[in-house]
Amino acid sequence: MRSFSATALKAAVFAALAALPALALDGRSVTDATGREVQVPANPARVFAAGPPASTLLYVLKPEAMVGWVQAPDAHDLPFLRPGTAALPELGRLTGKGDTLNLEVLLTATPELIVDYGTVNATYTDLAARVQEQSGIPYVLIDGSFAALPGSIRQMGDVLAVPDRAGMLAAYAETTLAETDALLAGIPGDQRPRVYLARGPEGLETAISGSINAEIIERAGGRNVAAGGAGNVATVSAEQVQAWAPDIIITIDRDFAANVGMMPEWQGIPAVTNGRVYLAPDAPFGFIDAPPSVNRLIGLKWLAHKFFPDRAQGDLRAEVAEFYGLFYGVTPDEAALSVLLGE
Repeated sequence: MRSFSATALKAAVFAALAALPALALDGRSVTDATGREVQVPANPARVFAAGPPASTLLYVLKPEAMVGWVQAPDAHDLPFLRPGTAALPELGRLTGKGDTLNLEVLLTATPELIVDYGTVNATYTDLAARVQEQSGIPYVLIDGSFAALPGSIRQMGDVLAVPDRAGMLAAYAETTLAETDALLAGIPGDQRPRVYLARGPEGLETAISGSINAEIIERAGGRNVAAGGAGNVATVSAEQVQAWAPDIIITIDRDFAANVGMMPEWQGIPAVTNGRVYLAPDAPFGFIDAPPSVNRLIGLKWLAHKFFPDRAQGDLRAEVAEFYGLFYGVTPDEAALSVLLGE
């Protein structure tokens, strides 16, 4: 973030806070995932999402409270988004790789609450406390791990004063996770596929096992071949992928998906040989980790059908349509589903 002199920051904060609606006298104190006690408005009407995962969660829970997008939706996203949100401004991000926001932009947006959703560690705890202190705007961080998903949806719903909506979506999450557990209970570990997550046009960036970017693979019953590394994302060599010999490759890059069959360095890998390279749908939010938010719930169902096509239950197209209607407020028709799923 851009640095400010104390005088300039004080003036900017004063001007922005003067433009905000006063917090209701019955504002509430909540405890976020960092253990901080944060005083939040009783019914926040202008909310800023600190990063893409939080933006997605805010959209599905209370789109009318969004002050903008972290990154503006692409044209191919728009058919799957509520029309009223498409024209919201792009504001940039406070958190994560490539943070692009400064306090001037934040204050100009006049939010009365900042929410974040994702990794909980010392870095993000410090950021939340620092931004709240500098801006005077309450900042709440919610745990973004897969295991915490139902509870986190409910917690964010409480913060945003939409408990009924949150309860409905959390119940969907609980059912989805239970169905996944039931499926995997009958599949021994040695019968679960070895999976490589390919990122970038060369496919050589991947997410490390256990990271928030890759936890959906393990949660869906895959065995992430990129195990034992440090951090979330790593760059590997084609020789390393050859040595791993994954049964399935999941990719989030269209160019890689289109070209991998013609790339010499990828020949002989079981996933390529057997035609089990799958491009994950990405509109309006990715099925895998772009971003790692509640959108991964439908990604879990999609992966179950890719990993275990003979055992996965349900009609995937119908499940995708149901999820989009419930979470995104737009139910795609058959033509839109075919485009989305690449069928």
